[in-house]
Amino acid sequence: MEASFSRRKLLTPVELRALSERSDTRGWIQMGSHWLAIIGAGVLHAVAMGSAWVILTGFVLGVLLNFLYAAQHELSHATVFKTRKLNEIWGRIIGFLMIFPRDFDQVMHFAHHQYTQNWERDGELVREPYTLGSYLLWLSGITYWRNRVVGLVRRARGIIIEPYIKPNEEGKIIREARLHLLGYLLIGGISVATGSWAALTFWIVPMILTKPVHQLQNTIEHLGLSHEDDIMENTRSTRAGPLVRWLCWQMPYHTAHHTFPAVPFWKLRDLNSKIEAQAGEVHRMGWIEFQIEVIRKLRAKDESHYPMNEVWVIPTSGGRVARVPAE
Repeated sequence: MEASFSRRKLLTPVELRALSERSDTRGWIQMGSHWLAIIGAGVLHAVAMGSAWVILTGFVLGVLLNFLYAAQHELSHATVFKTRKLNEIWGRIIGFLMIFPRDFDQVMHFAHHQYTQNWERDGELVREPYTLGSYLLWLSGITYWRNRVVGLVRRARGIIIEPYIKPNEEGKIIREARLHLLGYLLIGGISVATGSWAALTFWIVPMILTKPVHQLQNTIEHLGLSHEDDIMENTRSTRAGPLVRWLCWQMPYHTAHHTFPAVPFWKLRDLNSKIEAQAGEVHRMGWIEFQIEVIRKLRAKDESHYPMNEVWVIPTSGGRVARVPAE
């Protein structure tokens, strides 16, 4: 992950070692609080069945489930728990719930970190440039879930087309996809045999319908930024309050995370402060502000028509002062 600025100028080795220290306690606090919230929402959802309140409880449950991906992300970095095996175990559990197998996600995400904003090599950027229509479909979750399910089935069939998956990684990715698919089929079979709607009611339906809320965070982190190899220019943080930062496992400090991925989520606020003290403000926008701006830009022209080495979605107020291309 070589960038055009030096990380050595941002932190001393002593500071980096201190910030990179893991903690089982902090990991359990965050993991436990997130799951307690899910269980609480699930209980309320069950109580609300048959009333109009079920819309609200289902919404809260779905949002909490979707943002478990923030946990999976940190678990892939092995920064949630000091005990490394716990990161893998929880990563596999949550990856199953997310329909996003842990090994596949980890390989894809590491390619994203190593080649951030590189069209050919960034694991999370292997897509066609957005049009307004394709962006809205992704934001809605329609194409997101299609990609998750179609990709899982394809890999379970032993077909690997992702350029970031190395030949020596293909075996574990295929085995993992097959185990996931077997697990989903088993749950489906048990549900049909018992006449139970529980899996749909408390898992699949809430998670699918509330994906657009999760996409507000997913889309803000890199879209509309430079494709140059410079983390300060190709990564965006999010303006967010304490509740959203908790829900996102502190990923609103996204520039800090990309700069030093080994720093645990609960230390990203301190890391961000140190980075801004040395390098100035990072790019930062709010969820709604960003969506208004990116939709405005895509209404004007497709993503492919904007300069690849420039920032083209900028804050309407505050945030890092960036180079702005002429439209």
